Amino acid sequence: MNTIQAPTGFPAKQIEAPIRVTYCLYARKSTESEERQILSIDSQIKEMLQLADREGLEVVTMKRESHSAKETGQRPIFNEIIEELNAGKFNGILTWAPDRISRNAGDLGKIVDLMDAGKLHEIRTFGQRFSNSPSEKFLLMILGSQAKLENDNRGVNVKRGLRTRCEMGLRPGVAPVGYSNEKYADKKCHAAIDPLRAPVIKQIFEKCVNEKWSGRRIHQWLKFDLNFTSRANKNMTLSSVYLVLQNPFYYGVFEYPEKSGNWYQGKHEPLITKEMFDRAQEQLKRDRIVRSDIKEFAFTKLMMCGDCGSGISADEKFKKLKDGTSNRYVYYGCTKARDLACKGGYIREEELIEQLVKIMDNIDLNRITMRQKFEAEVERMRKFQRSFAGASGVEPDEEIDLRGYAMYLLKEGSVTEKRELLLCIKSRLVLSQKMLKLEE
Repeated sequence: MNTIQAPTGFPAKQIEAPIRVTYCLYARKSTESEERQILSIDSQIKEMLQLADREGLEVVTMKRESHSAKETGQRPIFNEIIEELNAGKFNGILTWAPDRISRNAGDLGKIVDLMDAGKLHEIRTFGQRFSNSPSEKFLLMILGSQAKLENDNRGVNVKRGLRTRCEMGLRPGVAPVGYSNEKYADKKCHAAIDPLRAPVIKQIFEKCVNEKWSGRRIHQWLKFDLNFTSRANKNMTLSSVYLVLQNPFYYGVFEYPEKSGNWYQGKHEPLITKEMFDRAQEQLKRDRIVRSDIKEFAFTKLMMCGDCGSGISADEKFKKLKDGTSNRYVYYGCTKARDLACKGGYIREEELIEQLVKIMDNIDLNRITMRQKFEAEVERMRKFQRSFAGASGVEPDEEIDLRGYAMYLLKEGSVTEKRELLLCIKSRLVLSQKMLKLEE
């Protein structure tokens, strides 16, 4: 404790010296919609610096923050202030109002604990002063609790308002493709039909139901034939096509919040009937079954088409022989996702493997990953030999022929082993006109 000597002529008595308070000026911009009229960060700083100058307060640092104070521990700058108070870099906070510091019980508790520990001596606001005294700490806690109460009530009111709108048939949020949000205040949340895009959305369902088109084919039709774009002037993705086909909003109902089980009858005009929507869901189920039966091929998703930049897919064909058996042939070619007219051609898997083997010396392999796979294979063989012959097996040598091992996997390995091998290749594999090339 700092003390000073009593003046001459007075009884010798130890008098406490005043504590030197240094302040951190903390300005936080609220993100709550109801508080948008509160002073901006620059305005807060200006007002508080004038207060500090007027009352002779020593400001040693200044911090700005834009995070919401509703949730505990979510403000990095506030957390930094707490750490620096514990470190003794300053012992006071200068801010616009108590709710700038905290609007939740957790952060408020940290502030009061620092006051109790003597590390935070004073909080100054534009119109109030809070020191380490029971009455002022109590008042600070009341004001902080009041701010939390306002937040809680605001959340309840917002949910009640959204629920009321849903009961009126108005879906909150951005309207789905094919509709547009009304901009007038008295028609907030109203979804009006988009005359440009609504007819296309209706055609999407018709092609799915009547012509049995898959989602991928619809996506290609939208992108290449119609050049259909969203309100943001972007092409729809394949996932967006499936979201449209599964959205019940188009036949007049909606769920809010999503996956809540709360369904409402919409006030908007439907684009399709419920019968068409149900038939579209049946078609999507069949589409998923077909896609789930797609076989796994060794080299798909690991190469790109050198002519149009699309991915490389594979397909299998069977040729019946005279003896009643059949041969299986696998062909690789462009998916034509970027260019339906791409003429990259198809190549048999055996020919592709031969080309991979020929260019193996030029392929940049991830040697660490390859060595780990090789050693795992050697260990597997060693266990096999010990089980049957008592042999110790061959220890991995520093001069492992990794490329020879890679060629062996390409010719004799399983689909999984071949795929894992290509994942070790650092160079990009490009297939163009039935010829495999490397790109760095």
